Amino acid sequence: MENTMENRIYDEKNGLWYEKQGDYYIPCLSLPEQENKSIGIWGQRHLRYIKQYKRVFYANLLTTCKLNSYLADVDEQAKDMFSRLVKDLAEKENVTEKLKSQNQMLWIQRMYNIRHRATEVVNADLIYT
Repeated sequence: MENTMENRIYDEKNGLWYEKQGDYYIPCLSLPEQENKSIGIWGQRHLRYIKQYKRVFYANLLTTCKLNSYLADVDEQAKDMFSRLVKDLAEKENVTEKLKSQNQMLWIQRMYNIRHRATEVVNADLIYT
């Protein structure tokens, strides 16, 4: 090992810098940069879930720099599933633009109910699993 500063040394064998902390030299490690994708509400919910209930899985994603892309993927899948469910349920239950123009309050009630059910399905099938 070659001494470059009194508190830092470089080991040519492994190519790592070490920093003195107390009586020990600790390697100066950092995670590689990862692409920073936008994470929406679904991804944030799933993040909270895996942090609390799947700690090893969370730690593995974090240390392999795959957490952000994983959450972005879950978020995208959840958005697609939610949109598809809302559309399918609205068609199945005849909640249309015609109903909206005829009875706006009834349309709002039914759409709220459909969106709530779709949220429950996405949470159960994708977010909290």
